[in-house]
Amino acid sequence: MDTFLIILLIVVADVVLVAGLVYFITQFLYKRYQAEQQARADNVIQLAKEKAKTVELEARDAAMKKVQDAEGEIKEMRRELTKENERLQKRQDEMDKKLDRLEQREQSLNRRQSAVDRKANDIEKLYEQQLEELNRVAGMTNEEAKAQLLTEVEKESREDMARIVRQIEAEARAEGENRAREIIADSIQRVASDHVAEVTTSVVDLPNEEMKGRIVGRNGRNIRAFEQVTGVDVIVDDTPESVTISCFDAVRRETARRTLEKLIKDGRIHPAYIEKIFNQETQEMQKVLKEAGEEAIFEAGIPALHPEIVKKLGRLKYRTSYGQNQLAHAVETAKLAAVIAQELGADVEAARLGGLLHDIGKAMDHNIEGTHAQIGAEFVMRHGVSKKVANIIGSHHHEIDQDSVEAIIAEAADAISGARPGARREDLENYIKRLRALEDIANAFPGVEQTYAIQAGREVRIIVRPEQIDDYAASKMAKEIAQQIEDTMQYPGQITVTVIRETRAVGTAK
Repeated sequence: MDTFLIILLIVVADVVLVAGLVYFITQFLYKRYQAEQQARADNVIQLAKEKAKTVELEARDAAMKKVQDAEGEIKEMRRELTKENERLQKRQDEMDKKLDRLEQREQSLNRRQSAVDRKANDIEKLYEQQLEELNRVAGMTNEEAKAQLLTEVEKESREDMARIVRQIEAEARAEGENRAREIIADSIQRVASDHVAEVTTSVVDLPNEEMKGRIVGRNGRNIRAFEQVTGVDVIVDDTPESVTISCFDAVRRETARRTLEKLIKDGRIHPAYIEKIFNQETQEMQKVLKEAGEEAIFEAGIPALHPEIVKKLGRLKYRTSYGQNQLAHAVETAKLAAVIAQELGADVEAARLGGLLHDIGKAMDHNIEGTHAQIGAEFVMRHGVSKKVANIIGSHHHEIDQDSVEAIIAEAADAISGARPGARREDLENYIKRLRALEDIANAFPGVEQTYAIQAGREVRIIVRPEQIDDYAASKMAKEIAQQIEDTMQYPGQITVTVIRETRAVGTAK
């Protein structure tokens, strides 16, 4: 029992000792931890204070810089305001000087007006005195004197007017002709191209005379089938080793020619094969027309157009007017219009496109009712071309009003291309009719004594009776005749109207 108590006491003493040791160690560690935390907190506070000082210094520097920048801007604005005030003051001084000069001029004008008024009063008094003197000397009333004076003044005024009109016309003509010659000559030099003359017939060469019989066939079977399928006339005559294809539709005639040449080369000529070859050549011709249209567009320098416009444009390759190939004429007109528009500062692209498409209606006028200008304008409008270009096409023969200067340029380019020497040909009968029509228009005017159409119809000289037509009336007659020719006739180029008035004095010696 005593031993157990001793052991128990020893254990209790050990526990108390361990507990005290743990307590002291814990207190030591806790105080050490508090000291470390306090040191760390003091370090953080010290760092925060240093950072706060740095931020404060940076903020002060930034604020100081902004203040300096603001002061610089304010100084610059003050300098600008000072300069602006100086300019305004200078302008104010100039305005004051101008006002002073205007006041001086106004005073001078007032003085002059007063002098003019005085002179006008003096002139009026002199006029009244002269009028009274004239009435006394001539024995005429005021109404009779006025009538005679008006007659004399009218006569002198008409003579002066005719002289002034002739002078103005001569000056305008000289200046306009010089400028026009420069533009046209430059345009033609830059645009000059060859033209191919087409007719309504095509000649197909044969390898031998026996081929004519094969073309005709038994009882004319082959030639009838060929004419029925192609829609052309085949002329087999005595011309050696050749036959002639005739048709007013140039595209159909060309297709028939290509078909016949292929049949001759192949050697098989019978109705079924004729139809097969013609269908093949028709498809090939569509490709040819498309290529011709694309080539014309490329040569004229125009961007891509609607495929239908390209096809119709290609048909002009086989269309002629007075022997002038229409596709070549269209390309030449486009180039001329572009050059002229560039010289005059107009819309070059609109003039170029209008010049190229101005005769596109001729590719359809045998199938559609209406003039080629109207048909062409409606056609291009349906395929995305602007109204401005459509007006150029529709107005190049004055069937509608021209809405732009480009329309006038395209019309002039069309006339230049058609009037170029060698571009067109005209048969004798139409030539004589045109000359007679020119003379008939001039002879219909009163006071005309004789009329002569000269220079292949490019000039009309009219001799008038001097006792019926004075100088002013002669100038007016020339304009009226020229206007009537423009309204009633179609012709390439331009026609000059010259009215000649002679004053003849006749004396008789007895």
